Amino acid sequence: MDLTLLYRGPLSSCDYDCPYCPFAKRRDSTAQLRADRTALDRFTGWVREQREDQLSVLFTPWGEGLVRSWYRRALVDLSHLPQVRRVAIQTNLSCRTDWLADADPEKVALWCTYHPGQTPYDRFLAKTHALSTLGVRFSVGVVGVPDHLEHARRLRAELPEHVYLWVNAAEEHTYTDEQAALWTALDPLFPFSRHPHRSAGMPCRTGESVVSVDGEGTVRRCHFVRAELGNLYDGSYRPALGPKPCPQQVCDCHIGYVHLETLPLYDVFAGGILERVPRTLPERPAPDRPLLPVVPLAAR
Repeated sequence: MDLTLLYRGPLSSCDYDCPYCPFAKRRDSTAQLRADRTALDRFTGWVREQREDQLSVLFTPWGEGLVRSWYRRALVDLSHLPQVRRVAIQTNLSCRTDWLADADPEKVALWCTYHPGQTPYDRFLAKTHALSTLGVRFSVGVVGVPDHLEHARRLRAELPEHVYLWVNAAEEHTYTDEQAALWTALDPLFPFSRHPHRSAGMPCRTGESVVSVDGEGTVRRCHFVRAELGNLYDGSYRPALGPKPCPQQVCDCHIGYVHLETLPLYDVFAGGILERVPRTLPERPAPDRPLLPVVPLAAR
C-alpha cells in the first residue's frame, strides 16, 4: 500500500524567535537532543526495513530540524531508498543547502517558511536560488500578518518563477474581504487557509493512507487527534488503518485539511502534497485595484 507518515519527534528547539510561535528560541538540553536523534534514527531504521509498502515521509518538527545533522542525514539517506516515494521537511531554511547535492533530487523536497525579521532577506532569497540550481523541489511561504505583506510581495517578485509562494492565515486573525484579497493576489490558494474547515464526520485520508508518528513510535491518524492507533515498531497500528470520519469539529492547519476528501487539494497538489507544491502554479488573480508598489526593504 501507499502510506504517508507525518513524523514529529521530541525536538522542540528553534533558532528563531517569531512572536507568533510558541517554540521561538527554545533550547533543548543535550539529553533532549540525544533523545531526538535516537528517536529519529529508530524511525529511519524502520523505513529502511520496509519492503511491502511505498512510503512518503514528511518531517514536521516543532523546532528547526535542518540545523541538526541527523535530520539532514535522514533526508539524504531516505531519498535513496526504493520504497520511499518522497521525503520532505518543514524548515525555516536557516541551514546551509550544499548537503542536498548528496540527495536524490527526484525524491527530496523542502517546505520553506520565510520569517521576516529573523533572517536577512537577501540571504533567504539566495538559498531559494541555490535550491533551484540543485534541482530540489520546494515551496516558500509566509504567515499572513499585516507586517509581512510588503515582504511577501517582494519575495513573490524575486523568487524563481516556478516556485509557489503560499500564505498561511495567521492564527486567531480575522481577515476582512479587502485584506484577504491582498493575500489572495499573492497566493490564489489563500482562501483555503483563511477559514477553518468543518471536518466533523467528514471523510479524511488520515487514519487510512496518512498517519502521524511521534518519537516513541505511537501512531495516530494525524497530529490533531490524540486517539492512538497503535505503535509503528510492533506493527499494532496496521489493523486500525481504514477509512474513518474526522472526529474534530474543524481543521485549520494545512497539514491536516489537505487530506480532507471534501476538499480538492489532492488534485491541486498532485505529486507535491508533502512539500506543498501544486501540480501547476495557480494563476494569480488581478486585484480590483493596483497593488502598492514593491519597495526595497532597505529603503524603508
